[in-house]
Amino acid sequence: MSSISLPSVNRPPKNRAGFSMAVRQTLTMARRSLLKVRRTPEHLFDVTFQPILFILMFTYIFGGAVAGDAQGYLPMIVPAILIQTLVGASVASGVQLRDDMDKGVFDRFKAMPIARVAPLAGILLADMVRYAIAAVLTFGMGFLIGYRPEGGIAGVALAIVFSICCAWALSWIFAFFGVIARDAASVQGISMVVLFPLMFVSNAFVPVETMPGWLRWFAEINPISHMIAAVRGMVNQGTMNADFAISLLGAAAIVAIFAPIAVRVYMRRV
Repeated sequence: MSSISLPSVNRPPKNRAGFSMAVRQTLTMARRSLLKVRRTPEHLFDVTFQPILFILMFTYIFGGAVAGDAQGYLPMIVPAILIQTLVGASVASGVQLRDDMDKGVFDRFKAMPIARVAPLAGILLADMVRYAIAAVLTFGMGFLIGYRPEGGIAGVALAIVFSICCAWALSWIFAFFGVIARDAASVQGISMVVLFPLMFVSNAFVPVETMPGWLRWFAEINPISHMIAAVRGMVNQGTMNADFAISLLGAAAIVAIFAPIAVRVYMRRV
């Protein structure tokens, strides 16, 4: 009796998880990242001690030279330290991602029936908690040394949400660096090379009017300057100025460009 062999059909692999399941798995991965922080609380040093130290240092060292006295410098420096801290904290997304990839964590996830993007998205989502901690401590420290935002609680709350959204958008850039870099130290090095001139050649610590013309031009178009100016408008005047809209459009553009690229490269690597 002859047997009939059927031609093999190459069926495309089914998705491991639908959208709702992927969201739940992303939340689970975010919880995993937060549990790692609880076990190693030194991961929070950059968002706890840094804003406190920088506010005290810049206020009492540069306040008199820039604004005449420390109190007059607070409306300028507190929003700047907020953005500086959150932007710096967003680098940790790429560093943690690269570290987990080097340790083979994602190799274990590949064998599990979960959405492949969930570990990446979970890291970025968990870091929003770190941004919130940094924001609250920044304004809390400012309040303790005499800062009284004219925008009130509503202005401060809006500024915190705005800053967290911008930092989360920037974290996609550093997640991309984390995927393509060879090790975690490389991610840190690349990120600092990018961020250092952006942070200091800006309106963060001194008025741009005091800069040479060519440097002032760069400071005025610097995206960090737009974010800081937007926060100052919200907390000091209670208004959403043009810098607010420019910053949100820039954040949306970053997510639209770097999120798909980071996810695609990440999916190829894992």
